[in-house]
This record gives sequence, C-alpha cells and structure tokens, in this order.
Amino acid sequence: MVGIKGRRKALTVVAAGLLAAVAVPGLAGASDGDRTDEIRSAFYGGHARNVILLIGDGMGDSEITIARNYAKGAAGRLNMDSLPFTGAYTTYAVSKDAPNKPDYVTDSAASGTGWATGHKTYNGAISVTPDGKPQPTLLELAKQAGYRTGDVTTAELTDATPAVLAAHVVDRTCQGPADMAKCPDNDKAKGGAGSIAEQEIVTGADVYLGGGKQRFDQTVTGGGTVIQQAQGAGYNVVTDKGGLAAAKPGTKLLGLFASGNMPQEWTGPLAKVGGTAPSKCTTNTAYDPNAPHLSEMATKAISLLEGRGRRGFFLQIEGASIDKRDHAADPCGQIGENVEFDNAVKVALDYARSHRDTLVVVTADHGHTSQIIPLEAQSPGQTATLITADDAPMKINYATNTPGASQEHTGTEVRIAAQGPQASNVLGVTDQTDLFGTITRALSLR
Repeated sequence: MVGIKGRRKALTVVAAGLLAAVAVPGLAGASDGDRTDEIRSAFYGGHARNVILLIGDGMGDSEITIARNYAKGAAGRLNMDSLPFTGAYTTYAVSKDAPNKPDYVTDSAASGTGWATGHKTYNGAISVTPDGKPQPTLLELAKQAGYRTGDVTTAELTDATPAVLAAHVVDRTCQGPADMAKCPDNDKAKGGAGSIAEQEIVTGADVYLGGGKQRFDQTVTGGGTVIQQAQGAGYNVVTDKGGLAAAKPGTKLLGLFASGNMPQEWTGPLAKVGGTAPSKCTTNTAYDPNAPHLSEMATKAISLLEGRGRRGFFLQIEGASIDKRDHAADPCGQIGENVEFDNAVKVALDYARSHRDTLVVVTADHGHTSQIIPLEAQSPGQTATLITADDAPMKINYATNTPGASQEHTGTEVRIAAQGPQASNVLGVTDQTDLFGTITRALSLR
C-alpha cells in the first residue's frame, strides 16, 4: 500500500510531467485563459520561510459560491479564487469510543486537530487523540524550531479553531479556568495544564488577536486573572484599534477586541419559512468602531511577525463567523464574513507577491448548510432571496435542521487552495491530516 509520502511524490512527478508536456503559449494566448506558464512557474517544492494558513470556518463550496455571486457576480472572482493550485480534502472525524470508525460530520475541534497535529480525533477534542493524549501542533513545532508564530480569529481566541494550535483539552468547552467541568483531568487545580486560555499563554505565540476577553478575565488557580498571567509572561495586552496600531515588533501581543465573538460585518433579513422579499445586505452599523476588522488584524499580525533572521513565521488566520451566521440562517451575516475573510486572503497574497518563499493556504474546516436553490423551489426549510452584483435574485436555503434550530455542518469535502513552496501537495483529493504534513515539510519541522 502506497503511503502518504509516496502518493505526494507520485502526484508531484505526474503533474510536473503533464505541465512539461503542454506547449508554451505564445503572446496570442496570453488573454485566452491559458494558465500553463503560470502554473508551471508555481510548481515547486522546497522550503518556505513563512506559512500563512487561512481558515474560513464553515466555508464550503456553497458558501464560497454564494459570496462570489453576491459580491462579484457569477462571472466574477474572489481573491481566494486566484491561487494556482486547488484541490479538495476530506473532513471526517472519528468516534471517541471506536476510533477506527469515521464520524462523517466533523466539528471545528476535530477538523482543526487534523491539520494542527496530523491526527484524527473525535468531535469536541482539542489537539488530543481519542485516548486523551496531547499531540504536538504546528504552532508548537514552529515555535520550537525558532519561527515566530501567530493566531488570529474573529471568534473567541479560545474557540476551537484558534485553540487547536496552542492547547490540549478533552473538550472544547473548557475555554477558561471557570469552564473546566468537562475537563477535570486538564484542570490546573487538579494538576493539569489548565484551560485553553491558560495554555495559550504558556504556549506563548508571539501574536494572538481576536475576541474572548471574558475567558481571559477569569480567575486562575492561586489568584489573579489569565490576563495578569499574560502580562507576567511578557504580553502587551490591547483591547482596541488604537492599541493594535501602536503595537511594536519585539514584544508578544495579546489583542482581545470583544468579550465574546467579534461583531459581524453585514446585516440583512434572516431566512424564514416561506422565504423573504428580494433584498440587499447592509453594513452592520452596530460594529464597534474600536474593533479591528479581520483584514486589519491580518495586516498587523504579518507586520509584527515578519523580520530578519534565519527563520520566518507561521500564522493562522480564521474567519470564524461564516460558520456562526450559517448556523443562524443569516445569509447577509454569512456573506459579509466571507467577503471580509477574502479581504484577509488578499492581505496574505499581497505579502506573498513580494515574498515568494511564503506558502499561502486557503481552506475551510468543514462544509455547512446554505445552498443556492431555484427561485421556484418550495423548501421545507428557511430561505431568503438576495439581489446579487448581477442585479439578479439568488435564493438561499437552510434546511439541515428544523426551522428555528441551529443549522448543521455537513460532511462534504471542502476546497483547499495554495501557492508557494509545497503548494502542489494540495492537488487532488487529500485529507485534513495531510495539510499537517505539507506545512511541516514546507517549514522543515520534521
């Protein structure tokens, strides 16, 4: 049986051969959609100085298409559509009690653990295997190897996707020291490593930016808060745009810009049974003007992490509320988060344009519920109709749970796209655990 490494090598050889066999287009072909030269020039392995991993939480192909149609039109393209290598990866979790059996619909904790550690686990687990054993993460390995590291999200910093890089607990709900009911063995009061918030400070990424201040305000065993622990560990703690803008390289930064999740970008009518009148989305006027947007956090994180020296950086950026607004059957909220996530993708691509030794990966953790359906379709679920950039109606359906309940993830494979060193390893159909191998090879972590 051919192993993962063997399959990757075979894929690289076959794809390189195919590209070499294609005739080089002349100038007349420059505008006919032939990307042969572009792909050929991008097809290389080797070492990356930097890795920027962008995760659209719940951003399945339907969510991407909905955002593209609304913001750019059916023939338009998002920034994430420009990456030269695109594949799909499988997202399944495993059963806690029977790890040899798949759990076909993953949550963010199990899926994140897959790319963060290279191991499958059960839904709810944060970078531990089904037997509860912690596994080294990409961020931990990068930090040990001398890379600067960052973790950015629009969710609470202790939510599943940012947590998988910097903590190890048996249940994702154990976010702060007061939230440890489901993780008794992880509790510091019982000799464990502590909550996700406490572990993130100990792990010591150079930059943490997101929401979740309520977790870091909690009191730790022995007195004081997690924020005070962070300050004692050398973190500059900021809570608004001004503090973020003033942050200088060389000092660890903890940015906490909301008590819980950060506010959503856009608003509009929620989907409902029987549908809505055709409408457009609007900017969320309730967005805290002192809170940075994801693209702003991405820009600042890169500026703080880049620098001279032998090693570069590893940075994960999550657009978290694509998922959260999908759960709420909120199409405008969902689209606005996807568009702002795409703005963060542009930040990464702009940086990589002048730093060709940067691997950029754009992907999702799992699929979600929203679907584009015919205007005349009579869904038993909740629908909303939006007027897109084409000045055309688009009907969006939410029907993975009963109306009014939280809509559910789906078990579909999702897009993964990349550029830079090792990017060709995302081609074809892979698994989330394979991304761990791609990034560790790119940064020579093993």
